[in-house]
Amino acid sequence: MTTHRERIQACLNGEKTDRTPVALWRHFPVDDQHPETLAAATLHFQSEYDFDIVKVTPASSFAVKDWGVEDQWLGDSEGSRKYSKRVIQKPQDWEKLPALDPTSAHLAAQLECLRLIRKGLSPDTPLIQTIFNPMSQAKNLAGNEMLLTHLREHPEAVMKGLETIAQGTKKFIEAAMDTGIDGIFYAVQHAQREFFTLDEYKKMVLPYDQKALQPTQDLWCNMLHLHGKDVFFSLLRLINFQIVNWHDRETYPSLAEAHDLFRITLCGGLRQDSLVYEESTQIKKDAADAIDQTRGRRFILGTGCVTHITAAHGNLMAARNSVDDSPLLSGEGLGVRS
Repeated sequence: MTTHRERIQACLNGEKTDRTPVALWRHFPVDDQHPETLAAATLHFQSEYDFDIVKVTPASSFAVKDWGVEDQWLGDSEGSRKYSKRVIQKPQDWEKLPALDPTSAHLAAQLECLRLIRKGLSPDTPLIQTIFNPMSQAKNLAGNEMLLTHLREHPEAVMKGLETIAQGTKKFIEAAMDTGIDGIFYAVQHAQREFFTLDEYKKMVLPYDQKALQPTQDLWCNMLHLHGKDVFFSLLRLINFQIVNWHDRETYPSLAEAHDLFRITLCGGLRQDSLVYEESTQIKKDAADAIDQTRGRRFILGTGCVTHITAAHGNLMAARNSVDDSPLLSGEGLGVRS
């Protein structure tokens, strides 16, 4: 096994791999405002660490700027930008939301970024594009508090807006597929008990996820990101993904529990904060524990979310090198689990 693509494909099939795959990703603030600089930063990051999947991480506003939102870089440690202007002020605004086309300025710029990365990246390295689900985009249009208030008091208006967002997201994914991506990283931020019950999510949010995701059936390397705590992990039975990523070190289920419950490739095992504050020995310890929990099958070493832009280079290298040091290479066991 010599390529990242072969390693990931074997991992997804539940086959034994030469080593555990590993993938970390981060924001590139300031650079993420132009396709050329984001592409260059992403390619440089990959050349430095040689991960098994390249996940493109634009600012979340790329999906909604063509509607008129504004944001600014204020130094957040995760690399996220702060929204300074929203475009939804009253319930009726959801019904007036115009449809976006992939030729819209900011969506087209992200497609150009993907073309540049694909051109500069080995064809044997899987490339996935971040897609924020319709509900997450709605949050960025209105602010989370206003979105949830409108959804409770004027659900029909919000759902009309979600329909518009889902249609535009579907078209963008189709256009992104033409750039040569291998999958998407589908970021879901509201599938947690802090915001909804599971039944509420299924009724008010899931239909728009399903609509937006229709084109992804033709992609082989799709990753679902369930953001937050007390997430609705059972959604994996309702939407089709090859990989799931969540804050496994902070919320149910653990890697071991998920590994026993679902036949899907898991991505996680490392804490975001550890890459910033801990010594490299702790990174290696966490990596070994994660591989042990999953028995080294259907598992990609990563973090529960983006790597902080302040993460130490030495810790990123420790994460990358930990899979080369794994006992899986010599066929040894990593512990006994029933």
